[in-house]
Amino acid sequence: MRPVRALAAIAAAAIVWAGAARAAPPLEAYGALPAMEQPRLSPSGDALAYIAQLDAGRRVVIRTAGGPVLFSVGLGDLKLRAVEWLGEGHLLVTTSQTRAAAGGQPGGQAFEASQSTIIDAANGKLTRVFAGRPDLYPATFNAYGYARIGGREYGYFAGRPAVGDGAVITFQTTTPWNFPGHDNLYRVDLASGQVQWVAAGANGRKTTWVVGARGQVTAHDTYSDKTGRWSLFAGADDAAPIARADDPAGEIDLVGQGRSDDEVLVERPGGAGGADQSYRLYRVDGHGAVAAPFGDANIRALISDPATGFLIGAVTDEDAPLTILIDPVLQDRFDKVRRALPGETVTLASATGDLRRMVVFAEGPGDPGTWFFADLAAGTVQAFGWRYPLVPPGDVAPTRLFAWRAADGRSLQGVLTLPQGRTPKDLPVVVLPHGGPQARDYLGFDWWAQAFASRGYAVLQPNFRGSSGFGQAFREAGYGQWGRKMQSDISDGLAALAASGVVDPARACIVGGSYGGYAALAGVTVQHGLYRCAVSVAGVSDLAGMLAWDAARWGKASAVARYERFYLGLAASDPQALAALSPVALAARADAPILLIWGDKDTIVPARQSVAMGEALRKAGKSVETLELPGEDHWLSRQASRVAMLKASAAFVEKYDPP
Repeated sequence: MRPVRALAAIAAAAIVWAGAARAAPPLEAYGALPAMEQPRLSPSGDALAYIAQLDAGRRVVIRTAGGPVLFSVGLGDLKLRAVEWLGEGHLLVTTSQTRAAAGGQPGGQAFEASQSTIIDAANGKLTRVFAGRPDLYPATFNAYGYARIGGREYGYFAGRPAVGDGAVITFQTTTPWNFPGHDNLYRVDLASGQVQWVAAGANGRKTTWVVGARGQVTAHDTYSDKTGRWSLFAGADDAAPIARADDPAGEIDLVGQGRSDDEVLVERPGGAGGADQSYRLYRVDGHGAVAAPFGDANIRALISDPATGFLIGAVTDEDAPLTILIDPVLQDRFDKVRRALPGETVTLASATGDLRRMVVFAEGPGDPGTWFFADLAAGTVQAFGWRYPLVPPGDVAPTRLFAWRAADGRSLQGVLTLPQGRTPKDLPVVVLPHGGPQARDYLGFDWWAQAFASRGYAVLQPNFRGSSGFGQAFREAGYGQWGRKMQSDISDGLAALAASGVVDPARACIVGGSYGGYAALAGVTVQHGLYRCAVSVAGVSDLAGMLAWDAARWGKASAVARYERFYLGLAASDPQALAALSPVALAARADAPILLIWGDKDTIVPARQSVAMGEALRKAGKSVETLELPGEDHWLSRQASRVAMLKASAAFVEKYDPP
């Protein structure tokens, strides 16, 4: 373990870990869920909560900051998603579970329902939000903060009215977005669980709210899925409009409070300098946008004062992310801690409002991710948690950026992970495209890439056009290029890497999940002669079928449908063009063995996409293997499923492309 270090001497101290690697860690070390996630300091900085993977499963752990564990709480089969403090004495834990279709749901499809649970940090008592309310659907649709009023503490949540006996729910109203019903805003007493209505949503419109620290509704926004129109209003009703905009893909979000009670923060696509998105502060007195607090930087996470909810900073979205604090005094305090951890990329994870106590996350060569507790008054920085503790420093494969040009001259880059102890020349390679497709891969420790590297493979994670994080123009360059230039960008990266001498192009496999799963299938059906094998995890195989499934779920005139048409281009209305890009229609042309892996509870890419691909490949006499993960969702949220996927994909690649 890393020792406690004095700030004055820490820069010269070596990072010391116990033990040395003698053999590659087992795949379970990589496939296990992170041992610690989302550490959060209480507003005073005296207590710390986080999600941990323990022998007993996923649990919420509460401990004194820099001290012993007080207790931990499990929530059974519910999937833990997030934890945050509501004041000093309560925790909000967000979980989810896959639920069967409710009455009136479009297409009769299952969905992933979120639920909020309040934990009393003094005794571990659990209170389920909206429990015992038959007039509300037993799920929460967002959380909107905390307030202390008259000595009592409250949390604010969106709920959806419903009627029924709890077994069969019929929603009072239906709209095409998300699933039936509309949100209302409710106040929940944290001690008793008592629910009180605060503000109403509206049929046919998605509504979000900003609630201030005194319990006042500062502002709300609405979005019409049918018209693609976004509107921002002061207060709880529509009487005081602040801003409006056309938003066909539904990308504008009311995020939360600004720097004070009279400001709110809005995320909008694009920026003056071409960022993916920009954050703008709006005054609630109707004077419109007043500032872009982070300029044109792409932002990965926002930082708020835990006591007031006011915006105090952000973490940028890049390979070497920066922590930006609006107040120069706070920036100086963070920078002291950052400088105390030389050689690592350090970002702020949680802090008191004055940043005298903070939790930072550090990652770098030989470090798959460590959380430190910094106490400026004591002058110490103490490591207290590790993301992947079963992967020793000597087994963390080195990563670097690799750049190339696409066939049309566009500049591209990706992340290259190289196996430890092997000369980077003529290596076997796994090409690992990301999902999304509006996402990206970063420089640093990636559990899937690191697992393949531990088995002797170079791993290329290409950020093809259409990826996020490289500016609005780069993202929109992917529009109309699904299966076209987005696909050839990947193979162009493989060709450039082979030309550099690092990998042997005759020893390549392609592996991916979600959109990356589609890219893997397209690599051996739409394209040919590139890969020895392909592994698709929850990948799309039938574009027309996927469009129809999403249309039934979200509506033909929804933001989701418009977003998909952006990436598919004109082919979205042309069955023949869709078939020409659909691996299921090209199964007879597959030129390499394929492994299909999916969860039977996937609510994002239905299991039928993988099942149909397997059927088509068998009918065509092609080599195919399949693995269904019972009870699993799109994100492989269960540790057993993630390990099973990793073992199966690694064994398959080793079978057809031995390292």
